[in-house]
Amino acid sequence: MRTRGLVCWRACLTTAGVVAFLTAGAGSATAAVAPHGDDLDPSTRTNVTNAMQGEALAHVTYRAYAKQADRENLPGVAALYRRTADTELREHFTEQAKLIGMVGDNAANLRDSAGGEAYEATTMYKAFAAQATADGDQEAAKRFSEIGQDEADHREKFLQAERAVTDRSSEATIPTDVQAKPVKIQAGPPKVSSSRTLDNLRTAMKGEAFAYAKYTLYGDKAQKTGQARLATLFHRTAAVERTEHFAEQANLAGAVRDTGTNLCETIKGEAHEGTQMYPDYARRASAAGDTEAAKVLSDTAKDELKHAQAFSRAVSRLGKQCPTPS
Repeated sequence: MRTRGLVCWRACLTTAGVVAFLTAGAGSATAAVAPHGDDLDPSTRTNVTNAMQGEALAHVTYRAYAKQADRENLPGVAALYRRTADTELREHFTEQAKLIGMVGDNAANLRDSAGGEAYEATTMYKAFAAQATADGDQEAAKRFSEIGQDEADHREKFLQAERAVTDRSSEATIPTDVQAKPVKIQAGPPKVSSSRTLDNLRTAMKGEAFAYAKYTLYGDKAQKTGQARLATLFHRTAAVERTEHFAEQANLAGAVRDTGTNLCETIKGEAHEGTQMYPDYARRASAAGDTEAAKVLSDTAKDELKHAQAFSRAVSRLGKQCPTPS
């Protein structure tokens, strides 16, 4: 049961779970906003934040697709996925993060992170686990509960780190005892029976992908400011979000298929962003007077079209034809 493809994962970001996730701080770009971001029209901020969700999800998904291409002995496709994944995070996501002022000082970044983890631990994953149990998806329920426990632990570590950073009289130290236990993402169909559980898995995957991207930038900020232990905490937590949480959920959701199918999903997503989503966001930003944001969004649209073309060539080299969009 695969009711929606990557095109909707990256573009359909208005489900109740994702909205709550954004406003709570987990994967949010609003909790630690620098002055530059305050200049944006609210509609532009919302659109850029939605776009960042898509870029983060594309990054981690493309890394998973690259590994699948490796398993199928397709090194050229794997390399293309890895290059594109890097662009999505280190260019698109990072440029958009600057637009909204997502990265603050280290203390603000820690508060944002702790708030997001608290929402996941106390609200989102508890609700998802209860719903999966009610729907008979016991494995998903177990995973949701376990991930919620991990997020509670992450919250406590971020709070401890904040005390260490902000209170000179505190004896707190920045913890670094976070260790990722990578999970292999297997190609295959969804392993859940309920459409509600599948939707919740996809919402959670967006959140984990965003947290990974956000913590990566927060870790980079800590490194640049001489906070090596804090950088380690952020980067190790990011690794847990991507290589454990996202991977576990991807397996249950059937997020990775054979490379031919993955390529067709990728082309749909990139083409949608390049021809519809980003041009629309750019027009709206321009109308709101957000000239810089409009340029960034317009330039990103051009990049996504180039990505779609590159992946289309990869499909042709495989001798595969993608279904015509309905």
